[in-house]
Amino acid sequence: MDDQQADRRVDRPGHIRSFVRRQGRVSAAQQRYREQMMGSIGVPYVAERVDLDALFGRSAPQILEIGFGMGETSAAIAARHPEQDYLGIEVHTPGVGSLCKLIAEMGLTNQRIIQHDAVEVLREMIAPATLAGIHVFFPDPWPKKRHHKRRLLQPALVSLLASRLRPGGYLHSATDWQDYAEQMLAVLSSEALLENTAPGFAPRPDYRPQTKFEQRGLRLGHGVWDVVFRRRPENVPPRSLEAENDRQDQLA
Repeated sequence: MDDQQADRRVDRPGHIRSFVRRQGRVSAAQQRYREQMMGSIGVPYVAERVDLDALFGRSAPQILEIGFGMGETSAAIAARHPEQDYLGIEVHTPGVGSLCKLIAEMGLTNQRIIQHDAVEVLREMIAPATLAGIHVFFPDPWPKKRHHKRRLLQPALVSLLASRLRPGGYLHSATDWQDYAEQMLAVLSSEALLENTAPGFAPRPDYRPQTKFEQRGLRLGHGVWDVVFRRRPENVPPRSLEAENDRQDQLA
């Protein structure tokens, strides 16, 4: 699915968009690696549950990443943790091609890619209480106040994300915009299925490498905030089915 098709697929009232429209130039290398690799590591979107163990050919902790950009962080994490499997979601072709190239060059076997809108993937393809972790690193901050409603991490989506985590599974987000960090902390704190792993913002976990852009920003005095929550144990009473359906309708 190309960027314009992805835009049209989810451009409907009430849908929480997990990406922003933008045109990106696809290099020859990115296009070549995407064409060569997606047949083996790409996961086509289908409106039904996917067997993640079958997808990776083994049973291992499975981590979902939403919006992996150009894939440098995704590939680095997957390389450092071969004992875990990583499913990355990205709609933009340059980023998909870039990660395909990194996977090929690094010989990674524990990374798969879905080029589709993340909300639909979560709703239709990922079974509840499945994931060991979810990464949302540096989502679009939509800095203008009138655009804050377009930010990805809002209550309806956080509820959906939490429902896809297994008990003890974690949701880790990071941003370099302080007001978005504060909103993330507030929204995740209000989700009954989640509990904070820190008194407030968390120290950067060792598994999340710093990007060159992030390192430059820190040298200039810019802040970066990590928020890490975990799904509560099973003995926490779940919300009613009616309430869950109401939240899901907000994403329709």
